[in-house]
Amino acid sequence: MRGSSEPVATAAHTLRRSRMTLVSAVVAAVGLAACGTESARTEAGLDGAGDRPGTAFSKMLDEVAQTCPAEGPPQTPPSGPANTLPSGAQETPPSDAIEPIAPTAGPEVELNARDWCAGHLHEERVTRALWDLKNPSPTAVGTVLNDLGYTDERIHGLRRSGTAIRFSLDLRDRGGRLCMAGSAAGTRTVVDMCVAPATGPFKPGHRRR
Repeated sequence: MRGSSEPVATAAHTLRRSRMTLVSAVVAAVGLAACGTESARTEAGLDGAGDRPGTAFSKMLDEVAQTCPAEGPPQTPPSGPANTLPSGAQETPPSDAIEPIAPTAGPEVELNARDWCAGHLHEERVTRALWDLKNPSPTAVGTVLNDLGYTDERIHGLRRSGTAIRFSLDLRDRGGRLCMAGSAAGTRTVVDMCVAPATGPFKPGHRRR
């Protein structure tokens, strides 16, 4: 009897080992597939924090321009407390001011209604945030801009120029050409809208005069 049961036991042991080997192979294959999928998602920027900055930036642009028209020629920007510059920031025309000439280039004629309106709002919110910044530095200005929702890839030319910190903001969105050109210098901070190329690498163009 012992002799006849030994082959059966050996066969059963061999069968169990084969099943374990098959299960291990399946688990390994599933693991590799999962890793490959995770890697592909990471490379595509679909997982983790890779896609958050762009989404947050677009949301910020929409929030700033929520009171602006969707299309059409440039219009007067909305007025109200939210658009009030810091005390002393308003420009006072010189006593010998002359009748302005209708512009032929620049934001007034090259931006659509939404960008023209949003441009004024971006000018004011950035100016307000930088107005009280004492001893501005590229790092400090960059931090303020980040806190406002302007991501690093949209901030260009951040550098010191004399006592001021110069920078540009690429605000092109939905085919628009809006950009900002700024100079942070405490109470002498100036931020103007400008017109960037419609496509291609960012390069600030015509500024508001």
